[in-house]
This record gives sequence, C-alpha cells and structure tokens, in this order.
Amino acid sequence: MKKYGIIGGGGRAQGLIPIINKFDLGVKLTCITDPNPEYVKNVARFYNNNFDDVKMYADAKQMLENEKLDGVMISTRCSLHTELALLALSYDLPIYLEKPIATNEADLARLKRVVDKYDKRVVVSFPLRLTAPVQYAKEIIDSGRIGTVEHVQAVNNVTYGGVYYHNWYRDEQETGGLFLQKATHDIDYINYLLGYKATSVCAVTSKQIFKGNKPAGVKCVDCAERLTCSESDFTMKHIKYDDVVGDYCCFSTDVGNEDSGSVIIHYDTGMHAVYSQSFYVRQGAGKRGARLIGYKGTIEFDWITDTMKVFMHDQPRTETIEFDTTKMSHGGGDDKLALNFINLMMGIEDSKSTLRDGINSVEICLAAKKSAQTRTFRDVNII
Repeated sequence: MKKYGIIGGGGRAQGLIPIINKFDLGVKLTCITDPNPEYVKNVARFYNNNFDDVKMYADAKQMLENEKLDGVMISTRCSLHTELALLALSYDLPIYLEKPIATNEADLARLKRVVDKYDKRVVVSFPLRLTAPVQYAKEIIDSGRIGTVEHVQAVNNVTYGGVYYHNWYRDEQETGGLFLQKATHDIDYINYLLGYKATSVCAVTSKQIFKGNKPAGVKCVDCAERLTCSESDFTMKHIKYDDVVGDYCCFSTDVGNEDSGSVIIHYDTGMHAVYSQSFYVRQGAGKRGARLIGYKGTIEFDWITDTMKVFMHDQPRTETIEFDTTKMSHGGGDDKLALNFINLMMGIEDSKSTLRDGINSVEICLAAKKSAQTRTFRDVNII
C-alpha cells in the first residue's frame, strides 16, 4: 500500500482523489494539512470523498514528520507553492504540484537551484499536454507530415472568467496575474509541441471590463444594484442561468487581474508563437486551442468542440478528427497525470510534466507580465 498526503485540501486536490481511487492500484490518502478543516470536509461532501480515516493537520511540516508517506500532493494558494514544494522535496518525496509553481522571480530562482536534483520527482499539474488533441498533434508534428512548425496562433477565451474577479483569485498577490494563472497551461503545451527553446517575450494586457468604483470588499448580497447588475450572483443564477462563481463584487476598487492579455514568444529557431486570452466571453463564445502552421500543412484543434482539423497545403484535403473527452477532467489530462503520480510513487515511472517544465512556463509568464508593465521585450532564461 502506497500512502500519500495532501497539503491544501480545497477543490482542486479533492477533485483528483476520486481519479486516483478509480485506478485501484493500492494507493491511499492518509492525511491532509489545511488551516480550515471544516471547509475541507464541506468540499469532501461535494466530491463524495470519505475522510473518516484521514488525519487532519494544521502544519505541513508536522504532517511530514509524523506520517510515513510515499508522496505528497500540494494544492494550496499559489503564493505557497514554492515553499511547500521545497519542504516536501527535502523529505525526498515524489510530489504532485499545482501550477503556477512560483509567482515571483525569487521563488523561481529557489526552484532553479534544485531542478537538477528533483526534476523528474515532481509532477507539475499541466494536464493539457497529455490530452488527446495535444498527443495527436505531437504525433503528426513529429512524423513530419506538416513540416516543421513555423508559426503558432493560440487562443483561450474563458467562459468562466468571473471566477478571477468574484473571489480570492482577484488578489494579484496570490495569483501573480492571469498569465501565471491561465497562460501557464497553454505556454506549456505550446513548448511541449514545438520542442524549441524560447528566447524572448513581449506582451500586453488590458483591464476594460472588471473595474469600477464600488467599495472594496463589498459583496453582491449587500449591493443595492444586485437585481440589475449584469454580473451579480442573482443575475448569473436567474437571468443568465450560469454558474455563480463567488460572493464579491467584480466592479469594486480592490479587484485585481487584467481581463485580457496577449503574448508573443520568440524561439531559438527564429519562429514565434502568439497566444491571447480573455475572461469575459460567455456561452458559445468560449474557445481554447491553437493553430500550428508548417510549410506542408496546418493543425488546428479546440478543446471546447473536441475537434481537430489537419489541412494539407499541397493537396485539396482536410482531415477532421473528433475526440470524446469533454466529460473528462481537463480533457482526460488529469487522469493521465494522476496515474503518472501513482507510478512515480511506485518507482516505475518518471514525471511526464517535470519541475523543469514548470520552471520554464513560469519564466515565460513572469517575463510576459514584466513586458506588459514596461512595454518592452524581455529575454527569458530557459533551462
């Protein structure tokens, strides 16, 4: 029996517990560290997780000292990821680490100092790289069918973007901005598909929608405009029939985060990739995917529609591929990462989404953030 613990028992970690359990490979959750055990138990009920035999701790170091573990899952607030990852690694434990693995340059530097030692002992939560569309795109690219990829156009129009303005995600001190929160996934799969080394970045961000003059900390339920506001909990639930994503007003003075952003990444081959994200589209306007363009052909895929098209440039032929992953967690990528974490604990597999991958994605995201702030190109140090 392999035993693992969780540091940070919120929804993201608890959503992975049933996935790990369904493999039925003799892996058991035995302990959780979280400052709010009642919240953890409430989340557990949502995911039908049984914590009757799970020990609760308030301190991660105490948990690691007291429990004989084979692995640790870290899913806390983002600003704590680096500190807790380094703590778990000091016990020589395989870890599953939520993204972003760092939110500032100082923490990123700390991870770079240990990457050679722990690179493949860390499974970074980058499920998109292991989804069926990316895996098939990788197969086509590596076969040479479309030639070398010489341009990438990637997009993420987020239909549930309100989550970044209605609750704790609105705090940029925690998120580091939305390149680190969202683009980190997309930049990782682009890097994975290309296999090239990024050299420089330029970016811009805009905050056009989620801004205003409502008092800091005001909640929808206390606002006089609750019944008429286009983004209130009442409107989202009863008028738009959409998910309610938080309690706080998204038009108050303390709302952080840009609401759209774009980044251009220059690679060592001379080619470049363009990625753009927005957080206020709704309904059918959602889109997440990319076009990868070679001289011989183009690949286009979209996770929202679960489809891919392969356009051949030298003949009148377009192939359409349909996937069936929309009901899977992160398009099936979470299942593969969970199994990878299990196999890592068992000592039969290395990480498929390594510490180095996480570091390189953060390096690009931090450079993009700095570029947008300074309106300058920024060099990146890819390892």
